[in-house]
Amino acid sequence: MEFDHLLIRYGEMALKGKNRKKFIIQLQENIQQKLKGRFPEAKVTRTQGRMFVLLNGHDPEPIIETCKNVFGIQSLSLAVKVENEVEAIKDAALYALQNGENVRTFKVSVKRIAKDFPVRSQEMNQVLGGHLLSNTESYTVDVHRPDLEINVEIRLEATYITSTVIPGLGGLPVGTSGKSLLLLSGGIDSPVAGYLAMKRGVQLEAVHFHSPPFTSERAKQKVLDLAQQLTAYGRSIKVHIVPFTKLQQEIFREMPDSYAMTIMRRIMLRVSEQICRDKSILSMTTGENLGQVASQTMESMNTINEVTNYPIIRPLVTMDKQEIIEISEQIGIYETSILPYEDCCTIFVPKSPKTRPRRDKVNAFEAKKDFSELIAEAVEGTETVKMTDEQKAASAFDELL
Repeated sequence: MEFDHLLIRYGEMALKGKNRKKFIIQLQENIQQKLKGRFPEAKVTRTQGRMFVLLNGHDPEPIIETCKNVFGIQSLSLAVKVENEVEAIKDAALYALQNGENVRTFKVSVKRIAKDFPVRSQEMNQVLGGHLLSNTESYTVDVHRPDLEINVEIRLEATYITSTVIPGLGGLPVGTSGKSLLLLSGGIDSPVAGYLAMKRGVQLEAVHFHSPPFTSERAKQKVLDLAQQLTAYGRSIKVHIVPFTKLQQEIFREMPDSYAMTIMRRIMLRVSEQICRDKSILSMTTGENLGQVASQTMESMNTINEVTNYPIIRPLVTMDKQEIIEISEQIGIYETSILPYEDCCTIFVPKSPKTRPRRDKVNAFEAKKDFSELIAEAVEGTETVKMTDEQKAASAFDELL
């Protein structure tokens, strides 16, 4: 006997009513996609209210670690699958107890989904508890705070016995909430924003504004590395790299210094909106955080937002910097984010950027210079790179070393 299945539980998706099946199918596809390269024999199946990974001889630990990074999974447990027979269930419960670590007390919880099973749940609790006590030594029952809770689900097709609950990321399966274009700068904030958007089921593409020779190839590689790291939590990510040098130089040459940053960000949104139209993407996601820098005041956001009617998702807007850093560290992207390669937003910094820019003034400044041809040229020259979870390309971090 062995733990031969991984039981997958999902929380929020169970409340989706008529759309529930769409979410569950997407979760199943996402899990199978994550497993198929490294664990070709593992198979993802589902029954009513539950999903399972059939291990088929694979070591469970790396599969658990992979599934822990899949949005939509509330929790998971190693499971033993047996026939709906009392003696088989007894043996499996004993196996689960004896394989627990540092266990002195236990509790048995039976859920009888298959109502044709001859023994009711409460009676089965007593049958199994008595069997475990009579076939072991030094264990006692504690129904309030046990070291180990043995859960028995008697389902229509089989019985599953689990004893350890491993938390998942929760959220919604990536791909169930449409696409968003992540403005990926290369700092700490924007990749965390992308991660949190994915947690709500968003499939990401990304746009990065690259200004050679002012920004280096290492800065570009850093952004690709961040996108690749984010794919650990979702699907592949297409990164659209926009040649921004001409536009940026023209902005800072022709526009008033104090308004240049505001106008630059407005033009970034105009470029991003065009990419969204071309790629059938319905929103943008940014790492903006209210009050963190001059371009992120309420007045700046209001003025910058004027150029697009696309929804802009700002997952970080109410967080303080330490909260964002902690998430960055938890998801394993912090060390890449702090690599010392500047992006286009940090190389042309005005001495005194306007913190309360006015729409009427910005429109007056922009009326004196038509940026439309340069915007079209930047969109036309955009390079697209597809990053996947399997890629092991040379990183900016490797080059730094």
